[in-house]
Amino acid sequence: MKGPETKIGKIDLSIFSNFILKRLGAEDDTVLVPPFTGVDAGVVDLGDGKVLIVAEDPIFGISGQPLDLFGWYAVHIGASDVAVMGVKPRYMTYTLLMPPETDDIDFRTIVDAIHQAALELDIAIVGGHTGRYPGLAAPLIGGVTVFAVAEEGGYVTPRGARPGDDVILTKGPAIEAAGILATVRENALLKSHPKDLVERAKALCKEMSVVKDAMVAVEAGGVTSMHDATEGGVIGGLFEVANASGVGMIVDEASFIYPEEVKMICDFFGIDPVAAIAEGALIITAKPGSSEEIIRRLHSAGIRASVVGTVTADPGERVMNRSDGRTVPLEIPEQDPFWPVFFESMMDPSG
Repeated sequence: MKGPETKIGKIDLSIFSNFILKRLGAEDDTVLVPPFTGVDAGVVDLGDGKVLIVAEDPIFGISGQPLDLFGWYAVHIGASDVAVMGVKPRYMTYTLLMPPETDDIDFRTIVDAIHQAALELDIAIVGGHTGRYPGLAAPLIGGVTVFAVAEEGGYVTPRGARPGDDVILTKGPAIEAAGILATVRENALLKSHPKDLVERAKALCKEMSVVKDAMVAVEAGGVTSMHDATEGGVIGGLFEVANASGVGMIVDEASFIYPEEVKMICDFFGIDPVAAIAEGALIITAKPGSSEEIIRRLHSAGIRASVVGTVTADPGERVMNRSDGRTVPLEIPEQDPFWPVFFESMMDPSG
């Protein structure tokens, strides 16, 4: 049973660093990029100038959300963790676990949606596991694992940011938090907000992917690192890039793209947008001379982006200048503010 002080979501950085990272099985010198906070995928040397890039994620369904959308983002969330390494996702496996009462129509809807999303991204499904089991409240993806093969040296990692690089952010903060909460609390929101604004917020769920963002940025050139801002939001993701790269970072919130619907959701629920889960927002560091072309190409692809800061040489200099005039440290929030609101919403979606 969860105690009242238990953190919801990913485990603390200290537990990850001091416990999990010391329990990684056998040492193997072919592992080029091992697990590390902020690093989205592992890299393994295959020999002959080739490397394997692999990432894994669990995917939970959301009450009130269509099952075909659940299948869509199961693929995109997994694929995003490979794409941020600068490599096109190519293969995947997934485990679909369902309550025994899941009917055949729902089962087929999920599988068809996964198949279609994989087709759209040109990903081959090469294995997995599917079954019905007691104890589950709703269908979930126990794990989606996405793979790609790349040339040795033909990828980037969140460890690549260098002093002088620009920091670019796509879409803005709290993309996932706003999309999900608009879905599960739609009735409550409609009591005080226009329907078209609520619908725009719900539509953010289809922005929960950085596959296109990452591929466009890499093709533009000059990218030194990329990272998908997920739990802990943009402020946590920025810290993870700076920490992984051993650099400093100065970021200005006033330079963020802030969709109106994100502001609305975060204000309504009293959530700090920079700290809330932001799947779909891509953090990019890039050589300064490349930023303009990266942003131009992103805009041409329908993806809004802006330069929000710069990388510095001093690891002790990791700060965000907030829009209200405060200067705060870049850090992983003790608790992503999305999760308590989400689970409260599951208990009373109308309130």
